[in-house]
Amino acid sequence: MQVFEFDTVVIGSGLAGLTSALYASQYGKVAIITKSGLDISNSYNAQGGIAAAIGDNDTIKSHMDDSMIAGRGLCDKDAMQVLVNEGRKCVSDLIKMKMPFDKIDGKVTLGLEGGHSKRRILHAEGDATGKVLTRFMLERILNNNNISAYENTTVVDLIINDNVCNGVKALEFRSQKNIIFKANAVVIATGGLARIYTRTTNPHTATGDGYALGFHARVQLSDMEFVQFHPTALHLADKDAFLISEAVRGEGAHLINEKGERFMVSKHELAELAPRDVVAFAIFKEIQKSKAEHVFLNLRHLDSEKIKKRFSHIYGKLKEFGLDLTRDNIPVAPAAHYTIGGIKTDLHGQTSVKNLFAAGEVASTGVMGANRIASNSLLECLVFGKRAGIVAGSIQPKKDIDFDNEIYRLDTENEMVFLDRKNKIAKIMNNYVGIVRNKKGLVYAINEIQKIRDEFTECMIEYNLCKIKNNADVCLLIARAALAREESRGSQIREDFREESADYKFHSIQQKEKNIQFEPIRK
Repeated sequence: MQVFEFDTVVIGSGLAGLTSALYASQYGKVAIITKSGLDISNSYNAQGGIAAAIGDNDTIKSHMDDSMIAGRGLCDKDAMQVLVNEGRKCVSDLIKMKMPFDKIDGKVTLGLEGGHSKRRILHAEGDATGKVLTRFMLERILNNNNISAYENTTVVDLIINDNVCNGVKALEFRSQKNIIFKANAVVIATGGLARIYTRTTNPHTATGDGYALGFHARVQLSDMEFVQFHPTALHLADKDAFLISEAVRGEGAHLINEKGERFMVSKHELAELAPRDVVAFAIFKEIQKSKAEHVFLNLRHLDSEKIKKRFSHIYGKLKEFGLDLTRDNIPVAPAAHYTIGGIKTDLHGQTSVKNLFAAGEVASTGVMGANRIASNSLLECLVFGKRAGIVAGSIQPKKDIDFDNEIYRLDTENEMVFLDRKNKIAKIMNNYVGIVRNKKGLVYAINEIQKIRDEFTECMIEYNLCKIKNNADVCLLIARAALAREESRGSQIREDFREESADYKFHSIQQKEKNIQFEPIRK
């Protein structure tokens, strides 16, 4: 077992993790721990852009109002004010730092996406904003002498003493070395969990590790029932879902059914640009009605050269599948995409465990409400990643840190056991805890997932078996919160409770070995 000492440890290398590490490094030595490569994350794969009210006819108030409307009454106003105000400054700073946002005649171009009333979405390389921005931040990380990166290393546990986080235990995959990282503060920035579903837009790393770490450390988790399904992911037999950015609809793409009819026009005044929960549910119902497996995106009425340039990455990817974005009907269906709830934090990323922070998709800061509006996620990574990094980095050191010498191992013979149980759980989640839910299905899902969880109660230190437990625990958090919320609101749609209810205009709060509670939103 190796022991390293750092001032701050950041778990995860998405935009929130990189931002936290960059700002924490102003105060001392920082370790970034990531279970794959530094450039594997939801942030890196993000096709959408960054929303910020920098346009001449735009305002902070308009951005906030649009976000609050999309959040269906569950956004915390103080957190939203931080996001839109500090977000505009963060984006302006990026522009000054020469972040290569797309421009026309030297001026940053602004796109329109679902839920926004103004053109306020900044993009880079058309539909590769996440990749360009993550690389931009990575350059600053790799040239920073105060930051050390540990790739192919997974955090298996947090070191907690008297409700204070003092570091992490990690396992390096290739050497199978156990490593203790002592630290004054830890930032969980592990991204989302949509890989717990059978159909998802997320990379293979998005399995919910950070949520499980927080849960077992007894932090509070908030609003776990809200999992957003992206309406338009490519649907081809035996192929992974590939995201077709919301910006495609922002530029005028139509959603049509098998008869060639635009069905969104009658569903919402914004038609294809309605909030994501509305569009995803409308597609779900259209698929049910037609008994097909998908609907279509149609762009034939748009300027083909403009589309090829604006969405070069998507155009090229579809070409690999024999599809032409500008000419063909593109088969799409919803896929699990973004986790709205997560580890509950204050406005500086602090969790209910002292010196333990969370930032990015894994965190529940209060800005997303019940339904994330398009392109606020990268903005949240920048704003709250910065805030968490500054506060975490400035924490004074603790001299004595206690930790046990328990050794974790990786047995390859258990890999197939993990994949078998993971796939079983994913099917249960897709069928009963997906876009549309009901009490009977949720109760069934909880019972079946609990049975799988109970198979591995005594397996504490083998990584694959730990992953099964963690996967089950995260899924149970979602299913139990969905069962407790007896209403439809945002991305939580209950067939048996189709309306929003004032009785549930609260955040759900979960904590290990405690019953679900509901907490008022901050007005």
